[in-house]
Amino acid sequence: MKAAYIEQYGGSDEFKVGELDQPTIGADDVLIEVHAASVNPVDWKLREGYLKEMLHFEMPLVIGWDVSGIIKEVGANVTELEVGDEVFSRPDIARQGTYAEYVAVDAHLVVKKPNSLSFEEAASLPLVAHTAWQVMFEVMDAKPGDRIFIGAGSGGVGTVAIQLAKAHGLYVVTSTSTPNVDWVSELGADEVIDYKRQDPSETVRDLDFVFDTMGGDGQSKLYRMLKENGMLVSISTPPNEEEAEQANARAEYVFMQPTGERLKKIAEAVEKGELKPVIDRIFDLEDTKLAHDYGEEGHAKGKIVIKVK
Repeated sequence: MKAAYIEQYGGSDEFKVGELDQPTIGADDVLIEVHAASVNPVDWKLREGYLKEMLHFEMPLVIGWDVSGIIKEVGANVTELEVGDEVFSRPDIARQGTYAEYVAVDAHLVVKKPNSLSFEEAASLPLVAHTAWQVMFEVMDAKPGDRIFIGAGSGGVGTVAIQLAKAHGLYVVTSTSTPNVDWVSELGADEVIDYKRQDPSETVRDLDFVFDTMGGDGQSKLYRMLKENGMLVSISTPPNEEEAEQANARAEYVFMQPTGERLKKIAEAVEKGELKPVIDRIFDLEDTKLAHDYGEEGHAKGKIVIKVK
């Protein structure tokens, strides 16, 4: 099969596009013919080697952990999926990835693709939608009427989180750069702050939740936005426990764990019209290096997709 892969950790120049062996499946797996994959920040962090202490891969390594495509083979124990099903998934990150013509995926993580979505649209959703859902409705346990700040409203997670939060009755405050303010407002946010002109942490107060998508040095300022016993959840930088305690806040770090049950809820949200994919650019498999370079610039509006078939 054709695949984009690396043979050692490093920059985007490490990508090779060539032939690798097609994966074999286990009794609990399905083999997906990949039509599209997508690019997420974890992909280039992993490519650079930042996660090698946590995840141990054999080289060559196919990167990419979003997929949509058609099932070509099912394992002996698989009963809910059939050859020919159009599906999407966020596969287990500990296995080989999706920038390839075929990928073997644990069947319990695979769900039928919403009919309303193209393969490219479906591939853009699993990781970011899983992340937004897990953070807001499982870790935060946000309820209708709660007030939430979602960082980086024009990013991959932000564009999805805003839509899902509004569909669940939350009051949404977000931030973005000047050119994207009107565009992000159209996604449904109640307040959009232009961070080029105003620091959200200086003006926003009395929130129930802060969804920190950026992490880094700016995280400590975000506690000011919370009411007493409010909650900050980060997907980028583990919060400092002492800072949270001083702010009379709760704080957690989330490294997303996918489930089939959650992905079914995400598919239902799509079918109800509550969630629409936001795609910035589509690259061919041969241009995986360019897709990573573009993603690392940090200016994508929504998701970057890799078209495989």
